Amino acid sequence: MLEIILIVVAFVGSVLASLFDLKTTEIPDEIPYAMMVVGIIAYVIKSFLVVSYWPFLLSVIVGLSFLGFGFLMYYMGQWGGGDAKVLSAIGFLVPVLPQQLNKTLFFPFPLSFFFNVFLVGAIYMIVYAIVLSMINRKIWSVFIKDLRANARMILIFNFSLIVFLFLLGSVLTRYFELVHFFNIFTFGVIVALLTLSFFLLWKFVKTVEDVGFKKKIRISELKVGDVPLDYKIWEGITEKELEKIKKSGKKYIYIKEGVRFAPAFPMALIFTLVFGDGILFLMKFFV
Repeated sequence: MLEIILIVVAFVGSVLASLFDLKTTEIPDEIPYAMMVVGIIAYVIKSFLVVSYWPFLLSVIVGLSFLGFGFLMYYMGQWGGGDAKVLSAIGFLVPVLPQQLNKTLFFPFPLSFFFNVFLVGAIYMIVYAIVLSMINRKIWSVFIKDLRANARMILIFNFSLIVFLFLLGSVLTRYFELVHFFNIFTFGVIVALLTLSFFLLWKFVKTVEDVGFKKKIRISELKVGDVPLDYKIWEGITEKELEKIKKSGKKYIYIKEGVRFAPAFPMALIFTLVFGDGILFLMKFFV
C-alpha cells in the first residue's frame, strides 16, 4: 500500500512540476525537494518496520543515480536543473515497482523507467516541435526552403543507397544463394525510406531549434529566468545578472528556449505502469 501511495505522490508531484514548466519554463525547487523528502521519510519508516536497511538504501541509490545523470544532462546543456531534480525525486519515491502491479519488465524497474523516459520523451518532443511549427509558420518556410536547396543531394544519396543494396542483393543471391533477390531489394527500399525519414526528421527538429527556440528581444523585455543564447548550461539569469546586462548598453539580446521536458516524466511513469518495459512493448510490433 505504501508503494502505491508513493507512486501517486510521484505522479502528482511531476504533473505539478510540468504545469509550472509549461507556464513559466521554471520548476520551483520546492516541488522536487518535497517529493524527495516524502520518499526518504517513507523508506526510513519502511526499513524500520521490516527491520532492514535495504528499502531505504535502494531509494537513496536510485534517487542519487537519477540525480547524477540528470545533472550530467544539465551540464551538457540538454536539461534544466529542475528536470534533473524531478527525475531524481521520482527515483527516491519509486525505486521499485510494487508486486501487486504484476508487470513483466525486461530490466529492473529503475532502468525500465529510465529507458521509457527517453522513449516517451522522444515522441513528446516530436509532437512538441510539430505544435510549435504550427504556431510559428516561419519554421515550415525555412524547413521547405532548406529541403529545396538540398533536394539534389538527398535524391542522389538515396538513389545511390538503393543501387548499392540492389547490387549487394544480386551478389548474395547469385553467388551465395542466401536469400531471395526480391527480399533483398525490398529490404533495400525500406532502408532507403527509413534513412530518408530520419534525415527529414533531423532536418525538421534542427529547423525548429534554429528558428523556434531562438528569439531576439529588447534588453528592456529581458527578465529573470531567461536563458541567453551564449549560455552553455540551461540556467536562467539571476536578478544580479539582469542588472548587469541592462547596464551593458546593449539594446537587444538573443535568448534561447527549449522543449519543456518535465511532462515527459509523468507520461513515462504512466507508460511504465500501464505497458511495462518500452523494449518489450516495441518488440511486439517487430518480432
